[in-house]
Amino acid sequence: MSVTDPWPARLERFDAVGSTNDIVDAWLAGGEAEVCVAVAREQTAGRGRNGRTWTAPRDAALLCSLGFRPVLAEPARLWQWAAIVSLAMAGAAESVVGAAAGTVRLKWPNDLVVAEDGAVRKLAGVLGETTGAGAADQRVVVGIGVNAGWKRDDFPPELGDSMTSVAELAGPNAASAGAGADPGALRDELLATFLDGLRPRVTELHSSCFPGDEWRARQLTNGELVRLERPDGSTETVRAIDVDADSGALVVGSPEGAWPARLVTVGEIHHLRLGSVALGRV
Repeated sequence: MSVTDPWPARLERFDAVGSTNDIVDAWLAGGEAEVCVAVAREQTAGRGRNGRTWTAPRDAALLCSLGFRPVLAEPARLWQWAAIVSLAMAGAAESVVGAAAGTVRLKWPNDLVVAEDGAVRKLAGVLGETTGAGAADQRVVVGIGVNAGWKRDDFPPELGDSMTSVAELAGPNAASAGAGADPGALRDELLATFLDGLRPRVTELHSSCFPGDEWRARQLTNGELVRLERPDGSTETVRAIDVDADSGALVVGSPEGAWPARLVTVGEIHHLRLGSVALGRV
């Protein structure tokens, strides 16, 4: 399948919506071509994995969802569409502020983070949702919320130590006017840069070419001790050895290397927490 021209096939901006994922899902169900994109200044019912919510003040974040039609993809590989969205956004965030490649990392399974000042701070969250997996008209909607112009002084007190934004990543020496004082300009530049970087990734993935090495290299968790929190409330501390580019699973082993590595899928855990952080490693 080729990527539809013009790029994207549909792009609409909204003032306030419940969820951009719901809008794009309805478009696809109605026959809209890929890639269709909904962008909102505010979401009133944004959601994350496992029923969590995604909230941000109006105009503080880039809130968008993208609709794909990977009709030839194996159902077991549909997760890769969310992965290429994550990779494209990581590169876009670095580009608009002039940050070094690898500054924005991936925290398995679905966060974009920045390791700075001895802490890991969340920059963005990604939610992929599929419909009709294995059917002739399988569809994927990927939503992403990126803290864009949100300043550190305005972060919620209970989250301030665990989050960051593109504006904070830019610092006082932003690489462009869009990454400066105008939050709207920053969101527009981030979106445009992201979509430009995403287009070739979509073309390649339709040809079953997934950038597995790049996805693995961005992972902050590789080599780290992590605590797996399961839906039943039980926990386990393991070493995150790697990620599996075929299944999307986390490859884990015992902290001391006493037992063989195994795969942990997204559905097995409710939360992953870092036990230690290695800064500056790509």
